[in-house]
Amino acid sequence: MVETVVVEQRISLITLGVSDLRRARSFYEALGWAGAQQPDDEVCFFQAGGMVFGLWTGLAGHGAPGIELAYNVRSPKEVSEVLAEAERAGGSIVRKAAIADWGGTSGSFADPDGYVWEVAHNAGWAIADDGSIRI
Repeated sequence: MVETVVVEQRISLITLGVSDLRRARSFYEALGWAGAQQPDDEVCFFQAGGMVFGLWTGLAGHGAPGIELAYNVRSPKEVSEVLAEAERAGGSIVRKAAIADWGGTSGSFADPDGYVWEVAHNAGWAIADDGSIRI
């Protein structure tokens, strides 16, 4: 018997693919967004209420058409479980669960229309009981 994982009804992260990270970050900061965290030259994150908004120059390499949604989980094991659940529901696996360059565990699936969701465990990001996420 296959165990069904209940995927919580939430989005952890929305990431936009950008051609110039410095320009994109400056734009959002000019709008009044503050507190960006930029771990490298490819990505930066803004806390956006109970979720995270990201800008990433490397997004195209992960199969997304300029936007990627993310669902963060509470353990590395859950990455594979959520990917399996998405596949059972009719999605397709884009990237199997694996240790990511940034140290966490990550994989992704596409829904039937091709929208890509990253499923990730990042030990440095806290997920509250209500599903909100903090960087």
